Amino acid sequence: MVNEVNIDPKSRADMPTTSYSKPVIGATGKTGSWRTFTPQIDYDECSRCRTCWLHCPEAVISLDEDGTPHIDLDYCKGCACCAEVCPKKCIAMIREGFDEEESV
Repeated sequence: MVNEVNIDPKSRADMPTTSYSKPVIGATGKTGSWRTFTPQIDYDECSRCRTCWLHCPEAVISLDEDGTPHIDLDYCKGCACCAEVCPKKCIAMIREGFDEEESV
């Protein structure tokens, strides 16, 4: 996988998924159940730059054909790395069980 990261991809299909493995159900089940903050993407503001996808330590962000990121909340731990690295600041961290007005 390291060699794939260091190549110059010719298209999106040539890009590696991430440098990490894909999330799977572990011995204790899906890991997103103990999250306290949920990332929510403002798709109107998102530039599809892939920065969140590249920096997600759990590899729970996937991209569709046009580069739109989608977060798998079954495995997202709410670490906020995606929100911190987003150059457009279009990812809000919403406390679980609260409205968007109470985001951080």
